[in-house]
Amino acid sequence: MNEVTLEKMKKMKLYGMHRAFKISLELGKEETYTPDEITAHLIEAEWEDRHNRSIEQKVKNARFRYKSAIEDLHYHTERNVDKNQMMRLIDCSFIKNNESVLITGSTGIGKSYIASAIGHQACSMGFRVAYYSTPKLFAKLKMSKADGTYLKEITKIERQHLLILDDFGIQPLDAPSRAALMEIVEDRYAKGALIITSQLPVHKWHEIIGEQTIADAILDRIIHHAHRLDLKGESLRKKKEETNKTVQ
Repeated sequence: MNEVTLEKMKKMKLYGMHRAFKISLELGKEETYTPDEITAHLIEAEWEDRHNRSIEQKVKNARFRYKSAIEDLHYHTERNVDKNQMMRLIDCSFIKNNESVLITGSTGIGKSYIASAIGHQACSMGFRVAYYSTPKLFAKLKMSKADGTYLKEITKIERQHLLILDDFGIQPLDAPSRAALMEIVEDRYAKGALIITSQLPVHKWHEIIGEQTIADAILDRIIHHAHRLDLKGESLRKKKEETNKTVQ
């Protein structure tokens, strides 16, 4: 009878229940539960399993650059990373409020890692997140214009609760990239959250975007009421490489 029940659970894709019931049988605990306790136990196991699988799928869909976690962040005064500010960001209220987070600083300072850590936290809280390298995104959108999938790509971006644009400003935007950025920012304004990382300080973004009128419109929607992290100090990547060489 129990084997039949287990098989039916598996066919119905009740994997959490299947695992919990199987463990109970193996440990001989099925008789120690009252009917309401075993029901609650199985439902909780199924809920937990589906919740975890949902998070795993969201993380997979996001395509983060780093597998980073909030717990691994370093709060050093010389890096200009304020722990209280980070705690406010990782509660993800900025996503609920459709706000922007602008993370700037020199190469290797940890901008992408922090953005990814916030993104992972957002996934764990049930938000849909998409991470993109900005140059690669614009190249992809140009190709989608050619093959007719542009609207599909833009719609996919629009559906995300949080969009992460990493490495913004590595090169000046051309007309197609500028138009795509304007569309993305316009679609997200007051409807979705945005994280942008850049080696350039925010006051230089205007010249990177180009075309004054469009740049004004884009930055007006991004900068106002944005949370800012201006990271300082030496490259963490360089420090890590030097440490590894010393150890070797």
